Amino acid sequence: MMSNSNLSLGRKQNVLMFPWLGHGHVSPFLQLAKKLIKTNHFNIYLCSTPANLNSIRQVAQNESISLIELNLTPLPGLPAELHTTNALPSYLMATLKRAFDNASPNFAKILLNLKPDLLIYDMIQPWAAEAAAAIGIPSVLFITTSATMASNMFHLYKKKGNAYPFKSIYYRAYEYWNVKEVLESEANGRKDKDRVEEGVENSSSIVLAKSFKEIEGKYADYFTELTGKRVVPVGPLVVDPLHVDNEQNNVIEWLDTKTPGSTVFISFGSEYFLSEADLKEIAKGLELSNVNFIWVLRFPRGHWEGILTIEQALPQGFLERVQNRGLVVEGWAPQAKILAHKNIGGFVSHCGWSSVMEAMKFGVPIIAMPMHLDQPVNARLVVELGLGKEVLRDGNGVLMGHKVAEVVDQVVIGKLGEDVRAKAKKMSLDLKIKGDEEIDVVADELLQLCSSAQARRVGGGLYKTRSEAFVLGKSWAVKGHV
Repeated sequence: MMSNSNLSLGRKQNVLMFPWLGHGHVSPFLQLAKKLIKTNHFNIYLCSTPANLNSIRQVAQNESISLIELNLTPLPGLPAELHTTNALPSYLMATLKRAFDNASPNFAKILLNLKPDLLIYDMIQPWAAEAAAAIGIPSVLFITTSATMASNMFHLYKKKGNAYPFKSIYYRAYEYWNVKEVLESEANGRKDKDRVEEGVENSSSIVLAKSFKEIEGKYADYFTELTGKRVVPVGPLVVDPLHVDNEQNNVIEWLDTKTPGSTVFISFGSEYFLSEADLKEIAKGLELSNVNFIWVLRFPRGHWEGILTIEQALPQGFLERVQNRGLVVEGWAPQAKILAHKNIGGFVSHCGWSSVMEAMKFGVPIIAMPMHLDQPVNARLVVELGLGKEVLRDGNGVLMGHKVAEVVDQVVIGKLGEDVRAKAKKMSLDLKIKGDEEIDVVADELLQLCSSAQARRVGGGLYKTRSEAFVLGKSWAVKGHV
């Protein structure tokens, strides 16, 4: 229920949503937009590059979400179709971040023209909140990864040398160095860790998180202790499988021929590409296992385009040997629709946060195979909650096919997996009972921010930050920005 002060605003509030350029970020922003629209208190504008917006135009139109194009300055080797992380070769990531930063004056102009009542932004672009603050627009950070990962990350920043207080969440040595390398990486002279810290600092008194308190309450509280920002959960924000288009119906038709709970779905998200070694070990594990499977394989655009095919990538003869129980799909498959299918009994996942949320929503046990960044932390949380089991690597991070087969068989058909399967089903039931209860709270919090900002404007107050450089059309006053 909305407070009286919120109702006194007298009109719908205009909210500009601005995700980072990854599909794993655009999708939760879009799902949150759809939920906020349904409260009947907001008009929603979603800003991204044409490369990202082209994939969501129909959905946005159906949901009355207005799309705003942000055009990036051209950089060598980064054509407009790669102004997204979807299938972006890893060697171009720093270039994409540089192009994104360079578009900050364009974003400032969007703010001035639109004059939204509120900005909801992503962690990688603290300059967006600064530009909004300079013209009196409140901003809220939306964390699209887990609160567990966010608290762990800020613990590393602020409590160096001290053990993380939750022993079930940790990095193995080979995982930690990968995360450290990524966070220390630079674009435009700025480390990712500095972007993240400033992104949180620039948010209002709250941050939104794609989560719910029943699974991450203690981690959200610890994040608040570390940062001073109160975490407001928005729920799992899972795509409704009934609203997924009818592409790839052949996959569903194939799945229809299997028995209930007999099949695993294997997918590693839109941004991670398997190494040749990992790919071969996963294939070996699937061949050794006794279950049916649907495996989605992706290859990066540009670098390998037209060179690598599924047949070339997989071990020789693999497709023929598994043809009666395995289906390999290149590029994309309707993940939510597949996970919601009664014949799916497990999800071999990298443990990207959106994938974890989908598995919880549909009651599918997770065979955790984390690769990098937040995924190891999310995998440990899945194990802590009893919703899956992790495929262990050796001390150097090398994946082993027999371990893949062992965990797949345990989770999907083995007696050892009975508890995991039961807990996954209970989680799905609990989420159905909860419904969208978080969204009313979120809407009330956002309306209060809008109301307070409007009261300050009436009183002549205005935020003052270094982002006034944006408003004057100047470049970002940070070393290395051009």
